[in-house]
Amino acid sequence: MSDSRLFKILYYLLDKGNATAPELAAAFEVSSRTIYRDIEALSGAGIPVYTEPGRNGGISLLHDFILDRTILSEHERQELLAALQSISATGYPSAKEIQTKLSALFHTTTENWIEVDFSRWGNSACDNTKFEQLKTALLQHREMEILYESTAGKQSRRIIQPLKLSYKSKDWYIKAYCLKRQDFRLFKLNRILELKLLTKTFIPRPYPEPQDSPQQFCQTIVLFFSKTIAYRVYDEFDSTQIKLQENGDLLASAEMPVDPWLIGYLLSFGTKVEIIEPKELREILAAQAKEIYEKYQCR
Repeated sequence: MSDSRLFKILYYLLDKGNATAPELAAAFEVSSRTIYRDIEALSGAGIPVYTEPGRNGGISLLHDFILDRTILSEHERQELLAALQSISATGYPSAKEIQTKLSALFHTTTENWIEVDFSRWGNSACDNTKFEQLKTALLQHREMEILYESTAGKQSRRIIQPLKLSYKSKDWYIKAYCLKRQDFRLFKLNRILELKLLTKTFIPRPYPEPQDSPQQFCQTIVLFFSKTIAYRVYDEFDSTQIKLQENGDLLASAEMPVDPWLIGYLLSFGTKVEIIEPKELREILAAQAKEIYEKYQCR
């Protein structure tokens, strides 16, 4: 007998209110005889489940039955409360209320072990307002009008259907369907200059997974860093990617796509980084540095 199936039957009845043995058998891919044995097991465990014969009969739970705390182990209760606290920290509606009620039911409290702040340093009010609007749009499936700036610096106003908030490589993105382009798009939150929540709702559609592996577009980048910037290297690279040199300098190796973002990222280290490999990346960065130098020389 599967304990997992017993729990699933219990949750099924809590959700549906009433079900027939053939219905449960089909739902859990077992025979009706097995379902009746499961019902006997639940009844023997003190669950007020009963059957009614006849055309309108079936299997159901006693009216006003609630899930007793003894069904979950101490470890399971703590895990459930910890998960709810994680959700509550993101500002999810009702999560705090549910957490409080379950804590009372379990006669236990949880440590306040997690805090989530979506905002950047020095820009908390603007960022938190933006996240609140995005959360509302995502949960209520409402369209949004945004003013977006591309990597090329071009601004465009468009209406999007937000599908998912995504955190990748220290940046927040919104996966959405763009009505202007009639296609799925990935928008970087920091480049959303204006954001307006609309009243029109939409039916969410699944965001397509990338067909190509990101590794296909990556190259092995080997970088030499001055020890004076070691704190940043350890912040931004995995320890397995870093080799400490005898004098304290660092050698880092990682798989990265060679694109405009990488060029800007490497330039942010100034003279504290040297590209060892690949050669073409050295040449690109040298050309960029020369262009910057000439721009300031002319003034």
